[in-house]
Amino acid sequence: MIGRLNHIAIVVPDLDAATALYRDTLGAQVSEPLRLDEHGVTTVFVDLANTRIELLHPLGANSPVARFLEKHPTGGMHHVCYEVEDISEAKNQMILNGARVLGSGEPTIGAHGKPVLFLHPADFCGTLIELEQA
Repeated sequence: MIGRLNHIAIVVPDLDAATALYRDTLGAQVSEPLRLDEHGVTTVFVDLANTRIELLHPLGANSPVARFLEKHPTGGMHHVCYEVEDISEAKNQMILNGARVLGSGEPTIGAHGKPVLFLHPADFCGTLIELEQA
């Protein structure tokens, strides 16, 4: 069901410093910051030959990634995103197989303007999974 790896998301305490690290130290191409109020984050994408890295920074104390930074003050890997052909079909298959879909259970629009949903990390070896419609 899952397709290619779309991105790996890393929560960072300082988005400017993390962007500079990937751009200047590692020589990667990085996007401009994108504010996603509905997800409570600002995001920057690092383009790689075979995938992307998403740098996430919280928008305020109520952001889900703000709680992540409380536990991991230096940041760290937050989630892995896989592409799926049909997000509704993927959601139904996940539920049939006993996986928990987070939030309302309905897809929302993600940073790429495509439907996404998140799956509970306890159901996937301790890893938060994002599915994005390709």
